[in-house]
Amino acid sequence: MTTDFKTMVRAAVRDEAQLRAALAESDIAPMLMVLVQLGGDLSLLDEAAPHIQGPWSFLQTVPEALKQKIRDRLVDTLQAYARSGRDAPPRPSTEALLRMMSVGVGQPVPAEYIPLLLEEMHFGDEDTRAVHWQRDPTALPVEDFKVIVIGAGLGGLCAAIRLKQLGIPFEVLEKNADVGGTWLENAYPGCAVDTPNHFYSYSFHVNNRWTRHFSRRDEILAYIREVVRFYDLAPHIRFNVEATSAEFDAARDGWRVGWRDAQGRTHSAQCNALITAVGQLNRPAFPKIPGLDTFKGPAFHTAEWDASVDLKGKRVAMIGTGASGMQAGPSIAPDVAHLRVFQRSPHWAVNNPNYHLPVTKGHIWSLEHLPYYSNWLRFQLFWASSDGFHASLHVDPAWKHPEQSLNETNHRMREMIVEYVRGELGGDEALLAKCIPNYPPYGKRMLRDNHWYRMLKRDNVTLETDPISHVTENAIVMKDGTVHPVDVIVYATGFQASRMLWPLEITGRDGHTIRDDWGDDDPRAYLGMSVPHYPNLFLLYGPNTNLAHGGSIIFHTECQVRYIMQALRGMLENGWRTLEVRPDVHDDYNARVDAKARDMVWTHPGVKSWYKNDRNRLTVTSPWRLLDYWAMTRTFDAGEFVAVHARDEAPAAQ
Repeated sequence: MTTDFKTMVRAAVRDEAQLRAALAESDIAPMLMVLVQLGGDLSLLDEAAPHIQGPWSFLQTVPEALKQKIRDRLVDTLQAYARSGRDAPPRPSTEALLRMMSVGVGQPVPAEYIPLLLEEMHFGDEDTRAVHWQRDPTALPVEDFKVIVIGAGLGGLCAAIRLKQLGIPFEVLEKNADVGGTWLENAYPGCAVDTPNHFYSYSFHVNNRWTRHFSRRDEILAYIREVVRFYDLAPHIRFNVEATSAEFDAARDGWRVGWRDAQGRTHSAQCNALITAVGQLNRPAFPKIPGLDTFKGPAFHTAEWDASVDLKGKRVAMIGTGASGMQAGPSIAPDVAHLRVFQRSPHWAVNNPNYHLPVTKGHIWSLEHLPYYSNWLRFQLFWASSDGFHASLHVDPAWKHPEQSLNETNHRMREMIVEYVRGELGGDEALLAKCIPNYPPYGKRMLRDNHWYRMLKRDNVTLETDPISHVTENAIVMKDGTVHPVDVIVYATGFQASRMLWPLEITGRDGHTIRDDWGDDDPRAYLGMSVPHYPNLFLLYGPNTNLAHGGSIIFHTECQVRYIMQALRGMLENGWRTLEVRPDVHDDYNARVDAKARDMVWTHPGVKSWYKNDRNRLTVTSPWRLLDYWAMTRTFDAGEFVAVHARDEAPAAQ
């Protein structure tokens, strides 16, 4: 980083007034970390520590005098570096990093996180999650090896980038006319990410110019498109084709993938390895309410938003109160004549003051021009959004309120949210009772409050919690006989997440099919990526890889893609024609998943969610800390797989 560091420092101090103006608008915690890293003086940490109560910027109440002291010293330090032409300082020692990190987020950071955090922060020029050849690739049959990737969302594109870097031929099949996956398909009003954007992005392709801390859909889609341009991926993507089948060809030790084009014509292609990156939130789920097909007005799912329908002055029924409902409802409420929300069960939603805030110009300037500022901000947001409260999601067997919460910490979270909602509702206890779930916090996805509770207080909004009987051509009829005339129905009812890989028909070795092996709601895979009887098949965002306690799914994706690239490298460098996870390894892992999930919030008997099947088995969500999953996937272990060198050889564990 030496040359870039010197250039960055010179640019930062070129205009002192601009530098100071930017620092005045920047977050104090990452700024302090930059100062300590550049100057090596840890004494300011002791001064700041009492004023940093947590990782979010709004929990850092550093006095203005101390803030100014930090800014002044940082300006002086940068100018000293510029005058002397000194190289970048060495990375702080592990002891210093622990002290810096712990002060920066207002809580102890365990030493076991240091390797992960350094990788995530991405100091220097090295791409810390890239996979490199261990043998000369020119001496390997790389050009004769082909990979097909199904899906051009964030997962599929990450795989494509890594395949291209290794020089492995590949093709991406995408059912839509553009990249983006769920961010392309979901275009409903208010659609936004609920993970802070400076963390919800590739670690190897950081975007420092987000305009909001939690960006709207269009800006995220623009980032994805920019990634495709930067890595020149478009020539490798076949658009407007929907993969319909994948069959393992034992004679060729590869896969035959079939797809249907926009004209309905069928095609197929052979590949050595297949990566599915179809996501979990890509097939809308609709409620099973009698009469839905008789409704005469416009009716559509939030994931299939019909922008041609003008909602102004209309009576709109919104069925569902999950993530998309909580974002879309407040966005359309001011324009409609009346919004009637039909709620089956309420969700927990927390307040995050940054959710509605734009990123200041000074903050953007510091991200782009201040050495290490972007790295430290990413660490701060990683910690704010990941493992910090994982321990509170476990059941305390002795807890006295097991129906409401899991333990003392979880109960405090419940009380904090209840008080917040009570305040938003102006003390309306009847409405509050409708809004507070009867299960512990985090039992379902924890949502961000998009002014949902304020919306419920509007004169033109009604929250219905009684059951629906049926739908007529112009109304929704309740079980008690009440008739609610409506002009438009919006389904905010989520996705068929447990029915993974559907409707893709996957046939493996010896006639095994995914649908037969998994059924419609019991998917299982080793590390969420590999399944016995399906050689050379790798899943992205597979079973038990969704994140429900925080974190960024992009982080999990990068862990999975690195692991898969190591597996493909092993195939090519060792001459393995097929690679298949051992059944005992697969079964033992899933037994550990089930055991881990058994006493966690998602399997609480009071929770019914898309995270688990009807038998209360957690199928979608990962029970592990991010640190745990990172460690499990950091290095591909060939001993856990059966590899075959040639078709006429018997399988043997490597």
